[in-house]
Amino acid sequence: MNSSKRLPRGLPRAPERGVAFLLVLWVVAMLSVLLGSFALVARTELTQSRHLFDTTQARYAAEAGLDLAVYELRKSDPMMRWVGDGRPYSFGFGDADVEVRITDDSGKIDLNAPNEQMLTNLFAARGLDPDRAQGLAAAIKDWIDPDDDTTLNGAELAQYKAAGLSYGPRNAPFDTVLELQQVLGMNYELFSKVEPALTIYSGQGVPNLANAPIEVLDAQEGGSADCSAQIVEWRRSFQPGDPAAPPQPECATQAGMSIPMAAGGGLTYSVKSRAKLPNGASTTLDATIRMGGINAAGRPYVILRWRDGENS
Repeated sequence: MNSSKRLPRGLPRAPERGVAFLLVLWVVAMLSVLLGSFALVARTELTQSRHLFDTTQARYAAEAGLDLAVYELRKSDPMMRWVGDGRPYSFGFGDADVEVRITDDSGKIDLNAPNEQMLTNLFAARGLDPDRAQGLAAAIKDWIDPDDDTTLNGAELAQYKAAGLSYGPRNAPFDTVLELQQVLGMNYELFSKVEPALTIYSGQGVPNLANAPIEVLDAQEGGSADCSAQIVEWRRSFQPGDPAAPPQPECATQAGMSIPMAAGGGLTYSVKSRAKLPNGASTTLDATIRMGGINAAGRPYVILRWRDGENS
């Protein structure tokens, strides 16, 4: 009599059951990986979509700041008009908090009508040693003059070649302020410090101190960083059109500076509009505009320079 046990018909042997169990585990593991990958992709796409939505919302809020600045600058009442001396103006736009700063370009140093001494002072006030500051100011003059004669301490084609550069001065006016980075002796670190003080649109050899940014005030003979800060606070203490302005800071008088009261301003303005959302997303729009007329887009101003998307 055979005493070996027989499995019921239809029931797999033990090794077969083990293989089936492992196969089920493998399938479950693969499904888990696929599900996890899908969840990760979905989360990534959601984050990207949210970031795109936030930056777009902040961008249009910043553009609203620019449009509001134009509206406020066009007001006929000087007591109501916004002032182009860099003071901040804040307002809410939807969920965004917007801060706008306007600088009349008449208060900046014009690279195409250069005042060498003021440029030298500007570079020295931003950390360049006096000799290099003087040489850089002279190189700017050589960049825009039409001849190939080297100014004292300046730079023409021979100096650029000696520095290993494949180009020389344009011998023509600057097309943009950014072009200053190509001038021999300039570097990005210094450029980023002096850019707010520079323009190519005023046509004036001497900036209007009523609207001058703090970098230009620092470049005045006999001035100092502390005195410049006092002048900025003094300017913000009154509104153009006030019957009488408080006396200007004593340090300005001692330095021989006479700071006029801001009046109607010019036609060219640099506008920096920063919009920030509650979740921290932000966009900064930095533009230079010229007021007057109606352009093809129906706007009462012309855009001369435009830079945006700088999250900070």
